[in-house]
Amino acid sequence: MASTDYSQAAAVPAVVPPAGPVLTAGETARTVQLPGLGLVVRSRAHTAPRQGGGEAEPAMFVHGLGGSSQNWSALMASLADSLDCHALDLPGFGHSPPPDDGNYSIAAHARAVVKLLDAEGRGPVHLFGNSMGGAVSVKVAAARPDLVRSLTLISPALPEVPPQLSAVPTALLSVPGLPALYARSTREWAPERRTTALLSLIYGDPAVVGETARAAAADEYQRRFDLPYFWDVMIRSTRGIVNSYTLGGQHSLWRQAERVLAPTLLIYGVRDKLVSVRMARRASRAFRDSRLLTIPGAGHVAMMEYPYLVDRAFRDLRDDIATRARTGAADGTVTSTTDMSTAAGGS
Repeated sequence: MASTDYSQAAAVPAVVPPAGPVLTAGETARTVQLPGLGLVVRSRAHTAPRQGGGEAEPAMFVHGLGGSSQNWSALMASLADSLDCHALDLPGFGHSPPPDDGNYSIAAHARAVVKLLDAEGRGPVHLFGNSMGGAVSVKVAAARPDLVRSLTLISPALPEVPPQLSAVPTALLSVPGLPALYARSTREWAPERRTTALLSLIYGDPAVVGETARAAAADEYQRRFDLPYFWDVMIRSTRGIVNSYTLGGQHSLWRQAERVLAPTLLIYGVRDKLVSVRMARRASRAFRDSRLLTIPGAGHVAMMEYPYLVDRAFRDLRDDIATRARTGAADGTVTSTTDMSTAAGGS
């Protein structure tokens, strides 16, 4: 990824989109116009005076396939006393329009994140990524270490061959003809049925999602489903993930992981149906400076299911970084496994 200077894009004023995302109390949204794309960014400003004065450290959150910046609202609210939080809708997702070039590869999504960080001068940031957004964040951290202060990956979509069986239907979106067949066979489904299927796929225990949240999720699902580019974005992004699994040499995501310099927190859900927890050990070995948290009760979106555990693990990481800075300790591989089975209602 080239380190192109996109600072000129920062001159374009950010505006609240006319029909923007649903925001929780304390959140704001803006659109940022960049070369070849426009991004909607959800923000939650730092809520407490920082000890010692000065601005709070910035954080950027990157969602996964089919997700949006809203996936991070709970965690951003939890971390607002510590960080200046921003979450983008990747091109074609959430409320961001498709990119001009129609490129939805992992590398293209990573370039979008880099463009945004360069344009707004936010780096280095605490970078968070979930699923596809985890793979995107790995590429950003490997290519632009100057932009990343720390890296937190929640069920990152790193190459897993063969994938676990429960992830195969999602991967089949990349096969020509099958998405159209699926769309025809499910066109009569009510939004509530689609939402139930989605929640069952990404949550360890979908029963934790209350009726109000389910209704809101169904409305949002239907809004996205009705977009004329919905299937194109999903299909091309899924192909981007599958294609990234086949890359070798320096472009391999595992090779990229080895190049990451930033202290890295890895979080996996034992009940994850899309990214197997068996990949956790391999990931912790791949990153040179890693910490590993497994949550027995969690599925694919631990930041939505157990935001307080993700919050606590991140604060531990940040404290460790601060301690190193004070003591002048050398960076090195630090792999620790935390058992959260009691706190998470483990099985």
